[in-house]
Amino acid sequence: MTSIIGGVNYNLLFGNGTASADPYATILSTLNGGASATPALTSRSTAVSTGSPLTDLRLAQRNQTAEVARTAKDPVVARDIAAFKKSVASASNIDAALSNPAVLKVLLTANNLGAQVPYAGLAKKVLLSDPTDPNGLARKIGNTAWLNAAKTYDFKKNGLAKLQDPAVVATLTDAYAQVAWRQSLDKATPGLGNALAFLQQAKSAKTALDILGDPINRAVVTTALGIPREIAFQSLTAQENAITARLDVKKLQDPKFVANLTNRYLLARQQENQTANGETASVAALSQQLRSLLV
Repeated sequence: MTSIIGGVNYNLLFGNGTASADPYATILSTLNGGASATPALTSRSTAVSTGSPLTDLRLAQRNQTAEVARTAKDPVVARDIAAFKKSVASASNIDAALSNPAVLKVLLTANNLGAQVPYAGLAKKVLLSDPTDPNGLARKIGNTAWLNAAKTYDFKKNGLAKLQDPAVVATLTDAYAQVAWRQSLDKATPGLGNALAFLQQAKSAKTALDILGDPINRAVVTTALGIPREIAFQSLTAQENAITARLDVKKLQDPKFVANLTNRYLLARQQENQTANGETASVAALSQQLRSLLV
């Protein structure tokens, strides 16, 4: 098994290879932003699908502010947020804060790194590394989400003060509630959570590597373009070529193009789900809708 998949050095993640009973499954799920890529938050879900993922998306966008606020009050989510705030406030230094599971759970989940919560040792090393050092772990690991988090907080330079900044705490806890809300939507409409996140962050992807290195970007783009998940086991160059041959990454700066691509993703996810359930008639209709969305 190669240790470099999707541009990520998984020797850094799995160490001697015994951290996961099925490292292939874990890596593939993490890279593709699958259902298990981010450990599910056990908030109560009231989401109900209309049967049309595109309608569900519009409704979610319209109700997002109120629904995120409601999710933040969910007992499970509220408990996680309270534990995070208490642990951050009482931490004696940044090393102690990043060693606290309650802190890492919220910090990583809020930064699209929920899949890495079990790997606390790696998380602390990456977040405490110098994001400006080309030989630092944040850059060497080759994952956009890790590098973005390291750059955003730069704990190497800012230490605990950054994490205890009230504005940062508010941003993180709101983002955590958003992730919990998006996950609740996924239970009713597969892929809806990724779709919402992609619409917000797509413009930050300037290269194929920015797509491949982020689990949400990767999931949406590869699914919308019909690129098999198994591409994760090909060379990084082959993966980049698969993206650039089908997509002009510059178009991700165009909101209309991003919306169109997101719609394709949602329809593809519904088609996958209905195929798995043997709903062939609906699959035919969805295929027609996908063909009508030109990218």
